[in-house]
Amino acid sequence: MPELRKSPIMERWVIISTERGKRPIDFKMEKRTAKGGFCPFCYGNEDKTPPEVLAFRDPRSAPNTPGWKVRVVPNKFPALQIEGDLDKTGDGIYDMMRGVGAHEVLIESPDHKLNLAYLPDDHVESIFWALRDRCLDLQKDSRFRYILIFKNWGEEAGASLEHSHIQLIATPIIPKRAIEELEGSKFHYQLKERCIFCDIIKQETKEQKRIIYQNEYFMAIAPYASRFPFETWVMPRQHVSAFEQTPSEWFAQLAGIMKTVLRRLDIVLDEPPFNFIIHTAPCKTPDLDYYHWHIEIMPKLTRVAGFEWGSGFYINPTPPEDAAEALRNVDYVNGSQETVKQKVEE
Repeated sequence: MPELRKSPIMERWVIISTERGKRPIDFKMEKRTAKGGFCPFCYGNEDKTPPEVLAFRDPRSAPNTPGWKVRVVPNKFPALQIEGDLDKTGDGIYDMMRGVGAHEVLIESPDHKLNLAYLPDDHVESIFWALRDRCLDLQKDSRFRYILIFKNWGEEAGASLEHSHIQLIATPIIPKRAIEELEGSKFHYQLKERCIFCDIIKQETKEQKRIIYQNEYFMAIAPYASRFPFETWVMPRQHVSAFEQTPSEWFAQLAGIMKTVLRRLDIVLDEPPFNFIIHTAPCKTPDLDYYHWHIEIMPKLTRVAGFEWGSGFYINPTPPEDAAEALRNVDYVNGSQETVKQKVEE
């Protein structure tokens, strides 16, 4: 029997369609093949991108030359332009402003073939440090109200370049999705004087059904009202409202849990395309008692079609409890991929 499940954070319903139930093997995808050709993000092509705004590199190397480990550059084709004033205007019932903002690309590694899941632990940690540094710097601009950090991996997930990278877009308005999440979290706090995300962590710890992996500072779960098969959230186990406020000693474990989750998704689903998004508090807000930053990872295994667009419901053919179990039963040793239950009893 299908179930309707409501998100505890927002007014959003999900249909867990057990009648269409799908196991991991049902999502097997064709292996992507490298396209080859010129890549502006590869080592030695530093002059083919805009000048870097941040790089972790060999101190003996010069900016915009080889010698870097992680590099952040302005997007060559930005969604928003850094120059200019907002110039808010109205035209009858219509409102508009200039497309002012910042659009940057973090190139994760000089190696074209490696992605976030297979880089060394300290390298992944340095990626999150670079994202934090860019958030802190962009927040100094009074025009920006929100910084959205996201990753598209694979052509099906919207990646226009194969070389693994993460994007940051600073916007002069708070996005609708962020407002909905903030308002839902605030409503829960006003009723119960508790953070909804902290309550979720407490309940998932008690039930153990949807936990995928956890370490001292972070927990990965398949959310109760998952919109998509194998949707995964990574959350700090202690309350922090903004990504850039994360204590420095937590970053190594953030890198560790992200690598673990992404590798397990690769093993169970044969390297699926995916998106991840860092959900965080708006710029220059004080510590929010009611909000809790987190990362949402969404493998691209199904398509949003007419019913979803028309109703606002999502149809998920894989119960999150089944997805969490599948991802829990996976292990990897010394970088090689091995499964505890033969890819969940294929």
